[in-house]
Amino acid sequence: MDEIRIKRPRGVKGKKILGRGLGSGHGKTAGRGTKGQGARAGANTRPGFEGGQMPLCRRVARRGFSNIPFKIVYQVVNVSDLNCFADGETVTPETLRAKGLARRRKLPVKILGGGDLARRLVIDGAKASAVARQKIEARGGSVAGAPPAPSEPPEQQTATTTTTEET
Repeated sequence: MDEIRIKRPRGVKGKKILGRGLGSGHGKTAGRGTKGQGARAGANTRPGFEGGQMPLCRRVARRGFSNIPFKIVYQVVNVSDLNCFADGETVTPETLRAKGLARRRKLPVKILGGGDLARRLVIDGAKASAVARQKIEARGGSVAGAPPAPSEPPEQQTATTTTTEET
């Protein structure tokens, strides 16, 4: 009769048993080393704690304005990826999601000019870079529903006041 050997599933490890005598291999100090803050009961330090030394986050000066909270992150789609649409079709963020080109629902879409476009498409509701806009319009398509890419910074307007004197 054949002998059946039962093996445990691959990738499943048992729990490490600590502090159960010297013969276990994890006895005495139970893998905590000797003495010090990490060896004590309930030892836990917050992220960024450097053992009492002035932490890096407090050593480095923070000055000025950071635009990170206001940064707009776009999902990028290259012009060459739009060749999966039919000629004359309207491309919206929803149709891009349906084709799997833009997966995140909450992020706006921006079309970049990577690759070549072989179709005439109407882009609606997505931003396009200047190069992408040129390639789309060169094929007879158009970009609508998003503000055009600024070519130059807007001119500063100076306020002029006129005073009238009564005589």
